[in-house]
Amino acid sequence: MWQRLGNFVIKFRLLLLILLLAATGLMGFFASKVKLSYDFARAIPTDNQKYKDYVAFKQKFGDDGNTLVIGVQTDKLFTLDVFKAYQKLHKDIKKVEYVEDILSVPSSITLVKDSATEKLNAARIFNDDITNQQQLDSAKAVFLNLPFYQTLLYNPETHAYLIAVRINKDAINSKKRSKIVADIVSVVNKFQSSTNIETHISGLPLIKTEVGDMVQREMKIFLFGSILLSALILLLFFRSFSTMVLSLLVVIFGVIWSLGVMVLCGYNITLLSALIPSLIVVIGIPNCIYFINKYHYSYLELEDKKAALVNMVSKMGVVTLFCNIAAAIGFAVFAFTKSAILKEFGVVAGISIMVIFVISFILLPSALSYLPSPKPSQTRYLNNKLVTSFLLKLEDWVMCHAKWVYAITAIVLIFSIAGIFKLKSEAFIVDDLPKNDKIYTDLRFFETNFKGVMPLEIVIDTKKRFGLAGLRALKTFEKIDSLSQYITAQKEMSRPISIAEGLKFAKQAFYDGDSTQYVLPNAFDGAFVGEYLRPSKADKKGKQNNFTKMLASFIDTARQSTRVNINMADVGTVRLPVILNGIQNKVNELFDTAQYKVELTGTSITFLEGSSFIVKGLKQSIFWAFLLIALCMLYLFKSFRILICSLIPNLIPLVITAGVMGWAGVALKPSTVLVFSVALGIAIDITIRFLVNYKQELPIHNNDVPATVTSTIKHTGLSIVYTSLVLIAGFIIFCLSNFGGTFALGWLTSVTLLVATLTNLTLLPVLLLLQAPKSKTP
Repeated sequence: MWQRLGNFVIKFRLLLLILLLAATGLMGFFASKVKLSYDFARAIPTDNQKYKDYVAFKQKFGDDGNTLVIGVQTDKLFTLDVFKAYQKLHKDIKKVEYVEDILSVPSSITLVKDSATEKLNAARIFNDDITNQQQLDSAKAVFLNLPFYQTLLYNPETHAYLIAVRINKDAINSKKRSKIVADIVSVVNKFQSSTNIETHISGLPLIKTEVGDMVQREMKIFLFGSILLSALILLLFFRSFSTMVLSLLVVIFGVIWSLGVMVLCGYNITLLSALIPSLIVVIGIPNCIYFINKYHYSYLELEDKKAALVNMVSKMGVVTLFCNIAAAIGFAVFAFTKSAILKEFGVVAGISIMVIFVISFILLPSALSYLPSPKPSQTRYLNNKLVTSFLLKLEDWVMCHAKWVYAITAIVLIFSIAGIFKLKSEAFIVDDLPKNDKIYTDLRFFETNFKGVMPLEIVIDTKKRFGLAGLRALKTFEKIDSLSQYITAQKEMSRPISIAEGLKFAKQAFYDGDSTQYVLPNAFDGAFVGEYLRPSKADKKGKQNNFTKMLASFIDTARQSTRVNINMADVGTVRLPVILNGIQNKVNELFDTAQYKVELTGTSITFLEGSSFIVKGLKQSIFWAFLLIALCMLYLFKSFRILICSLIPNLIPLVITAGVMGWAGVALKPSTVLVFSVALGIAIDITIRFLVNYKQELPIHNNDVPATVTSTIKHTGLSIVYTSLVLIAGFIIFCLSNFGGTFALGWLTSVTLLVATLTNLTLLPVLLLLQAPKSKTP
């Protein structure tokens, strides 16, 4: 069948090339419309309870991950010149498009009791018309007398000050995000240069934007870099510019198709699917090397170009098909997970890998048929002395030192298994960034001075409409205040903001600004304070001051639920469950479940829950991928003995990679666990190619296993070595990245490639020899 397909491709080469080019052009049109997604909550299945809680929270109170924070540390803020510049910074940020609200020292308010109307009126503390230091000092005294703002907008011990910028949720989840953040950063940099006061910027909008843009930018750079480096090595090997260009065209077409498939499926680029173009290089380059290598071997034997091309397709078509099927299975199993991000990755990667086979199958033989016959200089690499010498040494080890192969493998495995016990599964929001990166250091600034900026939300549901009215509401707020005191005592969490804090603020105002009255109203004075908080007639027309707006944002319209907003440190997936468990225990102690339903939610939980879910999903997917690939190999080789021989060299690279990660202190997280899927695809590819060549050579050598093994090492070994060198070069360039995930992908995949090459050229042949006495025919 494959020989007939080879003749078909050669016969209709022009038509097939035109159709391929037209289809690729169309996919290029779709690929140009690909967009970047920043929605990490989609990593969690939609039926996950934490995801449901987060969606319910957003429906009631709006998004929580759209606040950007700006911090400065200086003891000169309340000098007139610096404060005026700080006021200007506030105004300039407010002018940035899609900035909805700003909370800062210049915009802070105080509440003033109006006994005539029995209202608390909001009044700005720092007016724009402050012209001298005396006026500023007077306003400063008022501000510092309000405990509400302490640790919220300033840290009195470290002289650190904070500006909170709320950005439109729709804009921050679109491609406009980068421009919005860039505009704010530009304004902040102007303030820094004019005052010589160092500024710090953080918050999830900045972190997601900067990290997302960094990954996208670096993936483009390193994708092109790996392609160029691969091209250079291909040129050195094949000594043919046309062959090198042809190989690159296969890869480039594959990348275009992968992006086009992404758009046609209605997906956007995520931090996970951004890796797909690199994976296409991983799969596409070996296809080219093996096809062209077989073509050159066949041409030297047959001395007829057409016959050599048909032989290339007939011999390598089935091998490449099953290699790509195995690799596609390795990634397509992610499509069966409940995570949208993993599902999208699996669908696009699986389809793209099969498409790269079709591209290779059509483009290579068709284009090669138009090119001149290979020159002696282009096939000289088949007798490369250095590679031939290396393969002869491996052959000697296989044929004469099998016990040493077993012993060395056992020692390396023991060392690796010991490393696996040291392997940890832990992820942080910014742990892939260098410790000296500004995003990282700025986040640490806010954690040091304000205990962090990662949002955590607690929703208290009274289970009754208007349950937050009357005497019961006061008891609820007392419980919230007790919970807040517990949270404030934790080193990783800031003082929570809630209605309870607002009531304290109001009571202080009711008692004419006495800071000792910054406590919750009791049953006696609660009624008086409550009267002052009722909307006035003017308010009922739709006008609200900033304070009543803030109160409204913390209670739902049915007055049934209220929220507690907390900023916390980037504690990671190991520490976070411990913290949440402590909060939950305190909640259980304070709130009767018969009267209240309390849920912990927020972007911090969904972000880190998503990381944990991706790691778990990838682990499960690797297991199912390995099982399905094993079934494919059993179908291909129809021999349990060969199946066992093939599985062992595929397991060992995975075990060694995991062991190396353990010894090197590289944790399992979304940016590193994908290495195992890539590793499985690479190891399987090498194994299938070796074993198929072994089966094809066996009848030629009259079922003589030792002679067949020797011949397979010489012929297939050359292609395996060349392929591994090209792929290692393609991945090692990622080690230049400043992003930890990309760096880890580079060096860990290179280690896996090296191990897979050695195990398939030494251990696999030794295992084939071991089973030979039982049956000379596989």
